[in-house]
Amino acid sequence: MIAPFEGATQGIVVDQGEFSVTINNRTSGSEEFTIRRAGIGRDDAIFANAVVRFETAGGQEVRPLLRASPPAGIATSYQVEVDGSDALALQLRLAGQLRYVAIISSALGEEHREFPALPDTRVLEQDVAHHYYFLRDAREGATIPVLEPRTRSRFLLQVSAPQDEELQLGQRLFQTRRVEFFAGEDRRVVWYDRLGRVLRVSIPLRGYLAERTGVF
Repeated sequence: MIAPFEGATQGIVVDQGEFSVTINNRTSGSEEFTIRRAGIGRDDAIFANAVVRFETAGGQEVRPLLRASPPAGIATSYQVEVDGSDALALQLRLAGQLRYVAIISSALGEEHREFPALPDTRVLEQDVAHHYYFLRDAREGATIPVLEPRTRSRFLLQVSAPQDEELQLGQRLFQTRRVEFFAGEDRRVVWYDRLGRVLRVSIPLRGYLAERTGVF
């Protein structure tokens, strides 16, 4: 088991809740998450952790933990454990100012990877909705470098013009800001409420949809 970051369970809760997840219109799982801000001065950090459970493909539990620098949420270190199908343990850290170094352990052995540490890099793990919280302040027309650690991928997301839109979740209607992030044909559509909370994430290319439940 990977040891959690120091301070990851302390500090002020910025947001917490749960998403229901569907893949290709079929109920597939859930995501319970907490985002905290802890530390003072140079130790100031945002910690985001979750338990993501998938019922398909024999079952899978994903436990990501991200440390990011405030206020923008630029990734400084990250770890994730996966149980069930495609089990692995991954640790990612910023090495100096120019690169991220990842160690990935799985049934195939230990793998080492390096990624460029471009300015404003965010971690957006595959099928982890709350990570889009760290894009809430992205400006229209900006280009955001992204790492998707489990898939060993990196790409650039373009930010579209936000649109005001009403969103129905359960019995409640929310006034939201709808933003599209795209890299070629890969579109990620995110609905934020007035507090900057992520209410809905849609990735049409994967048939992925996550919606907040029990939100007030």
